[in-house]
Amino acid sequence: MSIPLSILDLAPIRRGGSAAETFAQSVELAQTAEATGYKRVWYAEHHNMNSIASSATSVLIGHVAHHTSTIRLGSGGVMLPNHSPLVIAEQFGTLETLFPGRIDLGLGRAPGTDQATFRAMRRDPAASDAFPHDVLELQAFLGDTSRIEGIHAYPGRGTNVPLYILGSSLFGARLAAQLGLPYSFASHFAPDALVQATTAYRNEFRPSEFLAEPYVIAGVGVVAAGTNAEAQVIMEQVRRDRIRMMLGRNRETEFTDAEVEMLLDSPHGDSIMKMLQYTAVGDGSAVAEYLHEFARTAQADELITVHNAGEPDQRLESVKITAKAMSMAPAN
Repeated sequence: MSIPLSILDLAPIRRGGSAAETFAQSVELAQTAEATGYKRVWYAEHHNMNSIASSATSVLIGHVAHHTSTIRLGSGGVMLPNHSPLVIAEQFGTLETLFPGRIDLGLGRAPGTDQATFRAMRRDPAASDAFPHDVLELQAFLGDTSRIEGIHAYPGRGTNVPLYILGSSLFGARLAAQLGLPYSFASHFAPDALVQATTAYRNEFRPSEFLAEPYVIAGVGVVAAGTNAEAQVIMEQVRRDRIRMMLGRNRETEFTDAEVEMLLDSPHGDSIMKMLQYTAVGDGSAVAEYLHEFARTAQADELITVHNAGEPDQRLESVKITAKAMSMAPAN
């Protein structure tokens, strides 16, 4: 296998489904990823979205870790402006203590929600400006020192949970380079600055005690199926589901099929479809070819795949087909 593959599980709540069902599906997805050779599974922090169940990210990580044994699990990411660094150090220090050597802490600068929800979380709108300082404070809490005299994270101190900077712009790339940390680019939904950001990160990287060489993880969508035709049918449903999720967020009534068709052809629809620009669609061979080419374009050391199929069985099949195609392990 020439490049490690991981998974970003968006913990989607199906139409007519429940968060409890989603959590069971996330466990099965992680178990499948573990059995087929994926490196890690990450979960993203979102709030006030009735279609995503990963708002309490650290709790979900702990739940899935309890039902797996070897695969790395983490946040992709925790939106640090929403939290105090001390609290995150305590949460992820607890996870690392319970599941040693298996926990990652990916950090994002965006609030992960809208401004009204951000205010409901009692956060300062300027909190994102302190992101670099907060990363350093968090890093110290997880190490053996503290940037605040007399204050330590228990659990957390000395666990040295590995940090990853997440981003979709040059800001995160340059911060990760300056701090000597791994960088993960969110090209699975924000494709525009991919090459510019990963190039800047590699060019400006400064070795640190945590990382000697630059390390890039790039996000990419995947819809893998038994045939190219089947994958295209699933992808068409993915497009419609994305319109419903993004433009129908928390509506009392869902868009009709006719309304979705109209929205697909609108400027808003075009913008949402642009988010799916980097998506591998097809059978195993087609997906593998796409992923190898994408990795070269992204200058990636690792790909974190988002298996976008809406149905759980289709998502698991996509995970298995991709694993087999990329020669990670035989698919069942």
